[in-house]
Amino acid sequence: MATSVDVRRALASLADPRRAEASSRFLQMVPGGYGEGDSALGVSVPDQRTVAARFWRDLSLAETTKLLIEGAHEERLTALFILVRKFARGDEQERDLVFDTILANTDSINNWDLVDSSAPYIVGPWLLDRDRSVLDRLAESSLVWERRIAVMATFAFIRAGDFEWTFRLGDRLLHDPHDLVRKAVGWMLREVGNRDRAAEEEFLVRRYRVMPRVMLRYAIEKFEPQRRRDYLSGAL
Repeated sequence: MATSVDVRRALASLADPRRAEASSRFLQMVPGGYGEGDSALGVSVPDQRTVAARFWRDLSLAETTKLLIEGAHEERLTALFILVRKFARGDEQERDLVFDTILANTDSINNWDLVDSSAPYIVGPWLLDRDRSVLDRLAESSLVWERRIAVMATFAFIRAGDFEWTFRLGDRLLHDPHDLVRKAVGWMLREVGNRDRAAEEEFLVRRYRVMPRVMLRYAIEKFEPQRRRDYLSGAL
């Protein structure tokens, strides 16, 4: 069986110091940034996916969790890619364990790319036909990443034509102080609009005047130019 050390060695062989420097800036792993304290290896996302595809069958859930908890940024993201594969191909028991692993280690899912690569593919799908109250708890968290997980999990519901929780969390997080949560809400509203424009606009017309600007811009990004101007100018 493979170990987390094997995955680390595979990733280390693909590391590029120049990419690591660029990733550190892009993901704000700098003093005062939302990724402060993290470290990058400089491995591209396609390379990480390739490593995940190589190891996911032979890496136990315990070793994958170890990689998620202890690893550098790309090691944690690779661990999440492995968990997504295990979830997608697992039976009910394994899917439950993967879901629990995600919720037990949200402090290691501590950047937007880590959230966005896991919540819509594990948290949301697991909750499709289950009690979703855990999303209310996550949305109330002081941890920005848990709030983003709650919002991004609704992507799975949106794909299934169910918009209720996107709107519910959109209301709850309408005035969230963090830009990354505001962007996530706007993005999910846009995804609703991609499937049902009328449903999105019904939500927006009653809230857009008090909605943070970045949230609104994300939500109306696909609208016609004049319609966007109407929203942004408050002309509706």
